[in-house]
Amino acid sequence: MEIRISNLDNIREAARQFIENIGDHRVFAFYGKMGAGKTTFIKAICEELGVEDVITSPTFAIVNEYTSQSSLLTPNDSIFHFDFYRIKKLEEVYDMGFEDYFYSGSLCFIEWPELIEEVLPEDAVKVTIEENADGTRSVKL
Repeated sequence: MEIRISNLDNIREAARQFIENIGDHRVFAFYGKMGAGKTTFIKAICEELGVEDVITSPTFAIVNEYTSQSSLLTPNDSIFHFDFYRIKKLEEVYDMGFEDYFYSGSLCFIEWPELIEEVLPEDAVKVTIEENADGTRSVKL
């Protein structure tokens, strides 16, 4: 499946399309170059899922936890947003207890998953975000 984001004005519509297609999957690995729009798209998804918290990139914290108020999830469900860009060794991921997050049943959105691929769950959904020549974005899952 491919979702096109023509500009920031329609990113929430793209996020709704994404949500309509997540099914029972819970772990999503977002691949894309720096500046491709991974964080911005994850923020739009979280907003569509009723997150009222401030949504920011967890670049320094590695993981942010948000609470969803959406009827699409159980009320007060957690959503975990990871950014593994600064991970130097896989041991850091083990030390943070990644299993507790990835196998919790909560939604997990992971940026820079290529740095931790060997510990990603087998059923993690690969999501690729690319910037096109015309400035639009393509989200493929």
